[in-house]
Amino acid sequence: MRRLIAVSLVLLLLSGCAVGPNYKRPSIDVPGAYRGASPQEATQSAPESSLGDLKWWEVFQDKQLQDLIHAALQQNYDVRIAATRILEAQAQLGITRADQLPTINAGAHTNDQRSARAKLFPEFETSAHEVDVSLAWDLDFWGKYRRATESARANLLATEWSREAVITTLVSDVAAAYFQLRELDLELEIARRTLASRQDSLRITQMLANGGATSMLDVRQAEQLVFTAAETIPDVERRIEQQENFISTLLGNNPSPIARGMKLTEQPHAPEVPAGLPSSLLERRPDIRQAEAQLIAANAQIGVAKADYFPQISLTANGGFQSSALTSLFTGPAGLWNFGGSLAQPIFAGGRIHSNVRFTEARQQEAALVYQQTIQQAFRGVSDALVEYRKDREFREQQEQLAFSAQDAARLSETRYRGGATSYLEVLTNETNYFNAELGLAQAQLNELLGLVRIYRNLGGGWQKP
Repeated sequence: MRRLIAVSLVLLLLSGCAVGPNYKRPSIDVPGAYRGASPQEATQSAPESSLGDLKWWEVFQDKQLQDLIHAALQQNYDVRIAATRILEAQAQLGITRADQLPTINAGAHTNDQRSARAKLFPEFETSAHEVDVSLAWDLDFWGKYRRATESARANLLATEWSREAVITTLVSDVAAAYFQLRELDLELEIARRTLASRQDSLRITQMLANGGATSMLDVRQAEQLVFTAAETIPDVERRIEQQENFISTLLGNNPSPIARGMKLTEQPHAPEVPAGLPSSLLERRPDIRQAEAQLIAANAQIGVAKADYFPQISLTANGGFQSSALTSLFTGPAGLWNFGGSLAQPIFAGGRIHSNVRFTEARQQEAALVYQQTIQQAFRGVSDALVEYRKDREFREQQEQLAFSAQDAARLSETRYRGGATSYLEVLTNETNYFNAELGLAQAQLNELLGLVRIYRNLGGGWQKP
């Protein structure tokens, strides 16, 4: 008995080794700065602070938008599905980790037997009662189960980072959808204001035509301006209601109206946003962390596969009581126990073990490439978003000047027409240009805000919790 215990202790001490490679993060070519950053950041060292480090309620300061994002994080189905997948991964980790521990079972058995009377055999009666506890333990001598647990734990981590990625996407989607809704509200406001102004102009033109001061051609041209503004309104109203339905879906609600906060032109956003150090992106973006966790899981599976090359060592033990009478079941003579061990060495498996090792190695190489590709795409996404935000701001500034110039041209042409210096065709042209310039400015203001949302998302912001 002492020898068996000593052998077991030695085996347990030696079971600290684990075959298979230990994880090492692949080398990554990290740029010194993001392409597309502002000229100041390009010429100077990139600041360590980044827009991605800010909480989403610090970036999006519209109180109503904050309420919408908070509601979406509580009710959105994608987030709730991702949370359920975490529970699945936690349970799978518990199942896998249980393989490292011994299994203990207890049982009880009783049997009473009585023979029938016969001419050749005498009548007899027997009883057997047994209570026992059994133990079985597959020693993790080569680290097979520990590598499997390592893989399951990494898969759990990947699932958790997947949820954070869903949250990041949801925050940016709600913010972008809200800004698009406010832009449509601005378009509707422009269309209604323009329609009212053109209706007044049409009435004046009709009065002039009735007095013989102008022709019916001018009236028809004034009507065209009215109809152009009027036809825009129902189309914008349709898009507004559809956008509200989309936001309601993001919130996990049935289609319903959406409350508004700040106007599109009042949404705060800095002219320049800090991108931070590219190296910090590896730790901040959830999709990168998820890809690395999946790589760790695939790396651990190599050890699981390689452990099948080596013998499997199992220990079994059984103890209990056995007696023909219940009254003497737990007495000393009724006790019984046994202890044993087994070793099984695979000799021929038709190449299954070798092929499984090659399979897990290929999966690990695939996961490493996916990890590196994810990082490369992340750097590109940040660079694209930075240049987009900067150029959208420059475009918006030019669009503001265009709208101001078109507004002044429309005013001057109206004055010239009232003074008889030009035809109504000039008014028609300049009014149309001004209306289109106002709508173009609204779209430019929206694009600038959407660029900010994309920067924040690509920098890995949005998953931080209150």
